[in-house]
Amino acid sequence: MSNFDHLELDGHALRLFLAVLEEGSVTAAAERLGVTQSAVSHNLTKLRRIMRDPLFTKSGRGIVATAHAQNLAEQARFLLDQMQAFASGAHFEPDGASMSLTIAANDLQRDLLLPTLFRNLEGALANIRMTVVPSLLPGPALLRENHCDLLISPRPPEGVDIVQKRLLTDHYMVFYDPDTRDAPQSDDDYLSARHITVRYGNNRTLEFDDMLENQDVERNIVLRVPNFTAIAEFLRGSNMIATLPSLLQKHALRDFACAPMPLAGLKKGTLDLPIFMCWHQRYQHDPSHLWLREQLEDVAATRLRMPIEHPVSQPTDHGQAPQRTS
Repeated sequence: MSNFDHLELDGHALRLFLAVLEEGSVTAAAERLGVTQSAVSHNLTKLRRIMRDPLFTKSGRGIVATAHAQNLAEQARFLLDQMQAFASGAHFEPDGASMSLTIAANDLQRDLLLPTLFRNLEGALANIRMTVVPSLLPGPALLRENHCDLLISPRPPEGVDIVQKRLLTDHYMVFYDPDTRDAPQSDDDYLSARHITVRYGNNRTLEFDDMLENQDVERNIVLRVPNFTAIAEFLRGSNMIATLPSLLQKHALRDFACAPMPLAGLKKGTLDLPIFMCWHQRYQHDPSHLWLREQLEDVAATRLRMPIEHPVSQPTDHGQAPQRTS
């Protein structure tokens, strides 16, 4: 029987255990939590004595969890949830508080919102550690298993335990280099142009591209890149066009001209792009998480009010109905 006093087991040790299990690496877990590798190793040693199990074994360059550790993971998450619920009745005062959080977002939401959010948190809190991870195509496990504290995405995962709130609604516009071409003036101009678009590494395509495909609208897509930030260098000096969220005017594509879509026959709502923040219901009434969500809402509202620093081109003709494939 272990002679370790179980009352010395705390939430930090449980969170560390889950971080090592999810990252498959002591180094990655330490980086994620903002602690030293020696602190991770020390706490793992303590947990091994309690559980009377090695918990992790070496595998190649990383480590893998033992069967016992895998079985303990759900119980550890449950205990952390209970601790969170116990503390949720406390009042949160940002002045003097510390916060460590992980936010999942793709490059549009990341670059648009998170630098300002981080600066605001730095100014309000005594200490802040923030990790940003790609959201890709987010599933509910991302929030259920505490891989992130907050998710920002146009595609919120489904689940009765997943809470979502719309941060903003963007819309799609046509970007182009005004030094090499004009905005497309008609349906035919738009559909026959050479297009560049985004396809993420997990083969996920943009909402707009999916909707055009569902409406049987065919374009001449000649180039696909893995994220929004890759668009600029391909678009510069080219006669290609890119149909992308208009908020990219505020950062990644600020040097380019843009114009409204000339496709008059698109179904209503095709050009809308709602962006949501999502979290697990365990944080619904947590004061610190509620405060964090309010900070993000403030940033989103502020970014929407910021003026565009370059003129937006306007097409002169909406043209005919979009061509359909048979």
